[in-house]
Amino acid sequence: MLKNILPRGRSRSLNRTQKAAIAGVGALGAAAVALTAVPASGQTTTTSEAAPTAKVAYSTKQIQDVHAGVTGQLAGASQKVAAIEAKKEAAAKKATAKKATAKKATAEKKAAAEKAAAKRAAKETTSRSAQRTEVKKAAPKSYPNNLDGWIREARSIMKKHGIPGTYEGIHRNIMRESSGNPKAINDWDINAINGIPSKGLLQVIPPTFAAYHVPGTSKNIYDPVANIVAACNYAADKYGTMDNVDSAY
Repeated sequence: MLKNILPRGRSRSLNRTQKAAIAGVGALGAAAVALTAVPASGQTTTTSEAAPTAKVAYSTKQIQDVHAGVTGQLAGASQKVAAIEAKKEAAAKKATAKKATAKKATAEKKAAAEKAAAKRAAKETTSRSAQRTEVKKAAPKSYPNNLDGWIREARSIMKKHGIPGTYEGIHRNIMRESSGNPKAINDWDINAINGIPSKGLLQVIPPTFAAYHVPGTSKNIYDPVANIVAACNYAADKYGTMDNVDSAY
């Protein structure tokens, strides 16, 4: 439209009058557009009808897919929780088993230590017992150096060799023969006349003492213990026991 306003062959620069004319034409066009929007009665009408609502397509398949997706997520979450709980339970079981193993090892170690201690104690006890036995063997029982001690020591030796004789029978014959004097000697009876006088507590002649001497005792006829044991050995052979002797033998 503007091209038709400008004369052919004229310059395209516009003067003030031309610019005003163009502005007027624009205003008239705008007024014409406005008039077409107004009803012929000259009153403005307000449209009460709302714009048509766009149709929404609903699909049960989509809902099912959403539900399935949520269900899958919940299931996955449940599986993760279950896996975590399983790990915790496995760790707890492992810790419990480890504690039980450690407790068992401690108990076994304690039992082994107690057993070893008991074994050592038993060994020490046996060793001490053996030492006491050795001491007893090394240190024989001592007896007082008197008539009572001589008789008791003689009887302990007689017992080892199976020679009979009571304390009373031995004591009675000693008191009759020598009055308890280990150095006593008879220089008047028939044995003395024959040159072999009786000697010692039980007045034994030298040949009889030598024949009935008991190993382990002194070979001195005046030794009180050796004299008693030899005399009792002789009496057992001749009379059964020294208890049966009531006179010179």
